[in-house]
Amino acid sequence: MDTHTDAFERLRPRLQGLAYRMLGTRAEAEEVVQDTWLRWREAAAGPIDRPEAWLVSVATRLAIDRLRHARVERAHYVGTWLPEPLLEESPPSPEQLVERADSLSVAFLAVLERLAPEARAAWLLREVFEAEYAEVAEALGKSEAACRQIVHRAREQLRDARPRHVVPAPAQERLLRSFAQAATRGDFGALKALLAEDAQLLGDGGGKVPSFGRPLEGGTRIAQLYLAACLRHPGAVRIELAWVNGQRGLLRFIDGTLESVQALETDGHRILRIHAQRNPDKLARIAATRTVTPPRDATS
Repeated sequence: MDTHTDAFERLRPRLQGLAYRMLGTRAEAEEVVQDTWLRWREAAAGPIDRPEAWLVSVATRLAIDRLRHARVERAHYVGTWLPEPLLEESPPSPEQLVERADSLSVAFLAVLERLAPEARAAWLLREVFEAEYAEVAEALGKSEAACRQIVHRAREQLRDARPRHVVPAPAQERLLRSFAQAATRGDFGALKALLAEDAQLLGDGGGKVPSFGRPLEGGTRIAQLYLAACLRHPGAVRIELAWVNGQRGLLRFIDGTLESVQALETDGHRILRIHAQRNPDKLARIAATRTVTPPRDATS
């Protein structure tokens, strides 16, 4: 591996992480990284004083352009748009858990949709990737003063929308495991007890499968929905715990087929919000990695 390629590969995870947080889909993020690589290879003939700044700037601008086009498409999206979930086969390290809790969760990526493309890029570069304002300015092609204002306004927009509860991992694990077991059995009483009275469920079907056009509200209604799935598919519902976007989440299978990936927000005692990704296009990568096993209770 030559020095030029080595420099790019060392920065690939950072570029991939930035692009995914910008766009919310792995395929688009990978395309941004690939386009950045092509431009980097073309630039190899000339000297580049600061390779990292150069690569981050190019990837940021490419992601901003793609997000502008994506926002036009998402304006006509059928139902609620949620990001494509990322599944990890092994638990994140303690350092990764701290890093990802605030910036990679499905809940927070959904909140970032509030920000305009440049504001989203500026906020991520500064708050998640800890870039200096000079680097943010270079990436966005703006003055440092303008970038400070953009980041400040983005903080204000996100302040009340970010998840408020920091729940220890063991408590989160116990709560989700109990919920998975109740949802597998169709235990309405247990489901209702585990859901907050004002809980919400947001589903993304992408127009490909039935879903809600707006959030389903109320713990009782959500518990009824999970019960209905068990009644409609007796003995065919299987739910596994998994690492989804750096946090514990659920994979629900029906008749051996991945039906949804669910990211849950809790306060450590009750489930407050569920983001259920049901769009088959956004489940395809995860579905391809999962083996079909007979229905069983949730013990993973």
